[in-house]
Amino acid sequence: MSNNPHIPFVKLRAELLIDTRSTLGEGVIWNHITKKLLWVDIDEGLLHTYDPALECMSTAAFKQKVSMVAIADQDHLILAFHDGLYNYETSTGRLQALAHNPENQTTTNRFNDGKCDAMGRLWLGTMGHKQSAALYCVDHEHQIQTMLTGITTSNGIAWSPDQQDMYYIDSDTSKVVAYAFEPRTGRISNPRDVISIPEVMGIPDGSAIDAEGMIWIALWGGYCVTRWNPVNGALLATVAVPSKNVTSCTFGGEQMDQLYITTARTQTSAAELKLNPYSGGIFVLTPGVKGKLTNLFQSKYNLNKHK
Repeated sequence: MSNNPHIPFVKLRAELLIDTRSTLGEGVIWNHITKKLLWVDIDEGLLHTYDPALECMSTAAFKQKVSMVAIADQDHLILAFHDGLYNYETSTGRLQALAHNPENQTTTNRFNDGKCDAMGRLWLGTMGHKQSAALYCVDHEHQIQTMLTGITTSNGIAWSPDQQDMYYIDSDTSKVVAYAFEPRTGRISNPRDVISIPEVMGIPDGSAIDAEGMIWIALWGGYCVTRWNPVNGALLATVAVPSKNVTSCTFGGEQMDQLYITTARTQTSAAELKLNPYSGGIFVLTPGVKGKLTNLFQSKYNLNKHK
């Protein structure tokens, strides 16, 4: 809990928004261009879109696992499949290959979590076994550069509001590592551990940054999302979620004051599902702090026409 007596520890609770019963709901982001929520069900190969204004959801199905969605512009998304990155035209359903998974020929690793930085580069990692995965950065020319190796499960990526630090999670380490970040070049350096997640709390998964620079982390196996101070490593708040495996979170809504949360039903026992029947659903709460707009992918094809 918080080690500052002037900052009280807060307990919050999320409410069910959509009963999707996702096998592995993940990668939730807010599209501020269309005012819609996006997320994937990795194992089922599904991309979900929710319109809060109309209270309706639509789904696109694919033949591969889809692990991540990023926004390019009004009508284009970037999707990460097992074999690589694709541009997805939402109005037609057309897919255009952008880059191959660098590990296709050497491992069975698949892409996992990913986020765009403020300059429009896409950072995404893979997941595998015994430190066989990596973190990559995809530039405007769709060239993939290896940024980190020796990763097992690449997950939450976020940047400090001043863009001076990049926060990164390799889930198997149970830590958040901060890297000094150079926005112009995308160079990362000087890693330092800033948050350590006790094993009893769960495994750190996806993350989001709020306007105050605090990090919100979904905890797999932990029934919650947690808010941390990366300056001193203090736990500031917990958000109870009625699902064992909490996978990702993002800020959204018209005022960027809603926290949306994805969950999974996989690796959940029948007894646990009976106690938490909405596992795999999308949950939401108003946490009392706002988030920042989702960064968009800048492509050589000039897909990003809106900010």
